[in-house]
Amino acid sequence: MDAARACATLVMTAFAIPALAGSAAANPDFSGTWGRNTFNFEAPASGPGPIRNLRRLGNAGSQLISGFGGGGDPIPLVGDYKSPILKPHAAEIVKRMGEMSAAGHDIPDPSDQCAPYSPPYVLAMEQRVTVLQTRTEVTLYYSQDIQVRHIRLNVEHPAHLKPAPMGDSVGHYEGDTLVVDTVGIEVGPYTVVDRFGTPQSRAMHVTERYRLISDEEARAAQARHEQIAGRTGGKEGNTSFVPGYANGLQVHVTIDDPNTYTRQWSGDITYRFTRAAFDERVCADNASLGSHFGIEHPPTARRPDF
Repeated sequence: MDAARACATLVMTAFAIPALAGSAAANPDFSGTWGRNTFNFEAPASGPGPIRNLRRLGNAGSQLISGFGGGGDPIPLVGDYKSPILKPHAAEIVKRMGEMSAAGHDIPDPSDQCAPYSPPYVLAMEQRVTVLQTRTEVTLYYSQDIQVRHIRLNVEHPAHLKPAPMGDSVGHYEGDTLVVDTVGIEVGPYTVVDRFGTPQSRAMHVTERYRLISDEEARAAQARHEQIAGRTGGKEGNTSFVPGYANGLQVHVTIDDPNTYTRQWSGDITYRFTRAAFDERVCADNASLGSHFGIEHPPTARRPDF
């Protein structure tokens, strides 16, 4: 009887191992570095979308945005404070931030204040991301100021969650899609949803759905967004893409913060595959509260400290 039981166990194991391997192989492969040459969220295919810049480029995106260190973003960031998705107090803040930007001053945010790029701002701002996948975790490395997110797979959020700048992100695969759920985002002095200074609260809930699309689809989506948001880095862009690569990476983001918004809204981020290296960038606390040049100004010592 023991021999028969042992034989049956071996047979079951032999069938189980290929099944597990097949399940792992079915997960989509997002690994590598992906980039874009724009900021902000793209409008979704349908439903409420992100607030837009009232100072749009227009003229089929004829104006191009110079790269970092080459003049920065010359466009005032005047968010649509009349958007129906904004609650009154949030609309007032967006209006005030837009007036500040239109007057030639930076809106204080994580980028110019060297603060953590909390979700969902990290998605609106970052132009390059490297994806690392293991059986238990997906790690996202973003290029600007080297922001890092850890997404634990197939687990629940802790029952007693301590807020953190990146929040608590858990994920799972649904067929060809990685679904990421983030809550518990700590709100600091410069925490904002987007480049227009939209505030957020601890109730912020971000859901991201990552999936591969064709490179042709990705090129078209990026081109549409550049007509509205402009292209950073001028004609050539800040990021070059691998010619002939089959896939692009698209992230569909859903934002829910009942203390800021009247309803849920969604936006997209579309990347293409790149081998462009991450470059080192200088960041200094409270560096850019002057004119809107987008150039960091590191503190300078008046006398040697050695």
